[in-house]
Amino acid sequence: MDHRIQSHQLHQLPKPKMAPKRQATSTTSFKDMFQSQIKDKVELKISKHAEKRLNDRGIVIDQNKWSQISSKVQEAKTKGVHDSLVVLRDAALVVSAKNNTVITALDRKEAKDQVFTNINGTILID
Repeated sequence: MDHRIQSHQLHQLPKPKMAPKRQATSTTSFKDMFQSQIKDKVELKISKHAEKRLNDRGIVIDQNKWSQISSKVQEAKTKGVHDSLVVLRDAALVVSAKNNTVITALDRKEAKDQVFTNINGTILID
């Protein structure tokens, strides 16, 4: 018996399936899409401690300002900031960029004589 492969013993392999065609690309850049996804999903949380401090001290921050703070905290996070001091006109907030959480809040008069520790970034918002 001859163990060599004969031409009539060869089988043709099935053709590989073609990958589906890609849809037309949009004009939106990756950066813009990424930023919009971050803005949609990232919202600052306020710890119970910070909420109590805001209420006790009568600190009111409107929704537009919260959006601005959240955006700046995300920007700081991309630059390697883990915990930041956010200084506003009437208040100062200690924010964990790592956890997207406001840790505590002080009014500006109270904050002027304080020493803030374990902060590796500061955000000034007027």
